[in-house]
Amino acid sequence: MHIAFVLYPGMTALDLVGPSQVLCCHPAVEAHYVAGTPDPVRTDSGLVIQPTTTFAELTAPEVLVVPGGGGWRRALDDTALVDYIATAHPAATWTTSVCSGSTLLAKAGILTGKRATTHWAVRDVLVELGAELSTDRVVFDGNVVTAAGVSAGIDMGFALAAAIWDEPTAQQFQLGLEYDPQPPFDTGSPEKAPAEMVAAIRAAVRAA
Repeated sequence: MHIAFVLYPGMTALDLVGPSQVLCCHPAVEAHYVAGTPDPVRTDSGLVIQPTTTFAELTAPEVLVVPGGGGWRRALDDTALVDYIATAHPAATWTTSVCSGSTLLAKAGILTGKRATTHWAVRDVLVELGAELSTDRVVFDGNVVTAAGVSAGIDMGFALAAAIWDEPTAQQFQLGLEYDPQPPFDTGSPEKAPAEMVAAIRAAVRAA
């Protein structure tokens, strides 16, 4: 199974690495880290990722994973990136996104009239681009799967593994990765965090 993990400048590494780590537990997966050119891609944290192939070389992956990140707004104007997503989607068994990556799916015309989720700070953008907003952590609508902000990509990876293979397989992956979240704080959603913290994070995400 060929899975394309899409790379672009300013993406968030965990958006991609989370689902990659989960899905690549299966021996049938052949992971491809695909970008517009073979040049290294710098993420929003400064981590540099080396593409293994390009958009032109991998046109029909079976699974497409599109991350979000600090560069999400600039990425919406990246014609080559958006065109690749739009072109790869029809042949894909599953098209997925993490965080603000769903805005790229929407820009590519994939989410029109579909339920989708995204990072809470850009929910309005997703609606403006034609999606039907859901605030769930992981959303399936046909063969399109979207995950909420950053860490939700890990949850999406397990949910997608269950859909591709079966629940016992996904559960085995979860155990092997010891995914048993016990966060030290309870500020992981805008409904739980202080208002001033929510405002600060929203401003930072929207200014990216």
